[in-house]
Amino acid sequence: MGAPVTEADVVTSAQAAARLLADKLPPKSKVLVIGATALRLAVRERGLVPVSTAMEKPAAVVQGFGPGIDYGRLAEGGLAVSAGALFVATNADSTIPNAHGTAPGNGSLLKVIETATGTVPVVAGKPEPPLHHESVIRTGAKRPLVIGDRLDTDIEAAYNTGTDSLLVLTGVDSPRTATLAPRHRRPTYIAETLDALMRPYPDVSATRSGVTCGGWTAREDPRGTLALTGHGTAIDGLRALTTAAWAAQDERGGLDAGQVAGALDTLAAAGLRT
Repeated sequence: MGAPVTEADVVTSAQAAARLLADKLPPKSKVLVIGATALRLAVRERGLVPVSTAMEKPAAVVQGFGPGIDYGRLAEGGLAVSAGALFVATNADSTIPNAHGTAPGNGSLLKVIETATGTVPVVAGKPEPPLHHESVIRTGAKRPLVIGDRLDTDIEAAYNTGTDSLLVLTGVDSPRTATLAPRHRRPTYIAETLDALMRPYPDVSATRSGVTCGGWTAREDPRGTLALTGHGTAIDGLRALTTAAWAAQDERGGLDAGQVAGALDTLAAAGLRT
């Protein structure tokens, strides 16, 4: 894609899981690996020994996504966890996109062992802190910005680590879900695409007459319904709307879809896919 990076600059949830395991286990501990080859390599690089069966008496089980995962592997993992092995997951994404639509992700597959054993895995990937910590260690970041298209993983991960975040509307979440997001899933910034990183972010101001951004103003009427008026770039309207909606939600303890439907329709008419 032309980004000036090397493989060493890419941090994966498998690497974060391997560091988590290395922090909790003695060197050369056996770890039963369920997932792709990259996960086995990450475990080995941290001085641990990847194994494939519960008969090896592993100290931990680590599960990551892999299209080749079958019942046999999950059964071995379940046996090891039942015997007392630490259960670690690379990530808990319930779904993943593929060429045919939305398919079950690692979070869905984790439920097999979790249901069979009653043990909830320690998650290394988003939204938990280990992946973020691994990234900060590797990059030496002082003021990192978490960028993603999912509120329940990317943006919640930023919240969990006290980091600023940017939601881009190129994937899973939409203006509708962003507007209704609970506190722990609210992005610091919102943009349609990544090219917003190259432009100044507009001011979003709350006044007595409403929340303004660009040429848009979001206001709440006496019935608690949010209305959006104005003109200009539609994404600025969303920035005003989300700020107003979050304030209303915090003040009243909730907000339903009907209270923002009209404002979202205004954005749709302005060209924003909602």
